[in-house]
Amino acid sequence: MEWSVVGELLANAVVTGILLGGFYAAVALGISIAFGMLDIANISHPAMIVLGSFIAYYFNAQWGIDPLLLMFPAALVFALYGAGLYGLYYRLFESREKDQRRGLAFFFGLLFVTEVGLILIFGVDLRSVDTSYGEVVLSLGFVSIPVRLLVPFLIGIVMIVGLHYFLNKTYFGLAVSAISQDMLGLRLMAIDPIKIKQLTFGLSLASAAFAGAALIIIQPIEPSIGREYIGRVFAVCVLGGMGSLQGTLIAALLLGTAESITSTFVGPSWAPAVGFGLLLLTLAFKPEGLMTRK
Repeated sequence: MEWSVVGELLANAVVTGILLGGFYAAVALGISIAFGMLDIANISHPAMIVLGSFIAYYFNAQWGIDPLLLMFPAALVFALYGAGLYGLYYRLFESREKDQRRGLAFFFGLLFVTEVGLILIFGVDLRSVDTSYGEVVLSLGFVSIPVRLLVPFLIGIVMIVGLHYFLNKTYFGLAVSAISQDMLGLRLMAIDPIKIKQLTFGLSLASAAFAGAALIIIQPIEPSIGREYIGRVFAVCVLGGMGSLQGTLIAALLLGTAESITSTFVGPSWAPAVGFGLLLLTLAFKPEGLMTRK
């Protein structure tokens, strides 16, 4: 293989990986909030993303609504669902000071219930959406930029930047930071930390609606596809640093780029192993992650 061809392949792999990394940031954002900031291992989050994808598919198939338009009202519904779900989780586990492993089993159960429900409603066939930009490819010299990857990348970047500003520049965001640092201080200020956690968990689930819209733009979906992202999202969260949004973005870009290069030069079947490999290496050599939340 000529070096010029290798260079073109590498350039396209890096660009594709960066775009894919932006999407991974959107997918991992909810886990970063729930697991990194609230210490809730919501293993069902990828299933919620797939649920968001199927909602986008249904409205697109029935009325031709673009997933980008649907993700905003869907996010509101998901936020309300997340707030109610945390209320149930709190009553069953946190208020009784149960072992966190029981809470993990609760979310595993929710994952499988969601997946089975989607199978019963939609079946196991692949589903996709029709958009005006799905087949559009931008060309910059020998580098190709599929718009179906560019749009999810932009969604992920806007989500990370917007949430970073919200959590660092608003009173509510400062209260979220205090949850993991000084719960007693919150109570002394007459702030209910349980209510703050409930709203924050709702926010984490709202992000699944945006990520779900991005997912179905990128690829066709079926109910069990969320399992493919469990390892990836936790790898991104651990590699980036628990609760660090900047770290989540950096880790997602690194993972996307590593997967893309691996898929191009080694083979697509090896790409999923990259996430687990990065997770193991991070836990072994830098367990605090690339960045820590201040």
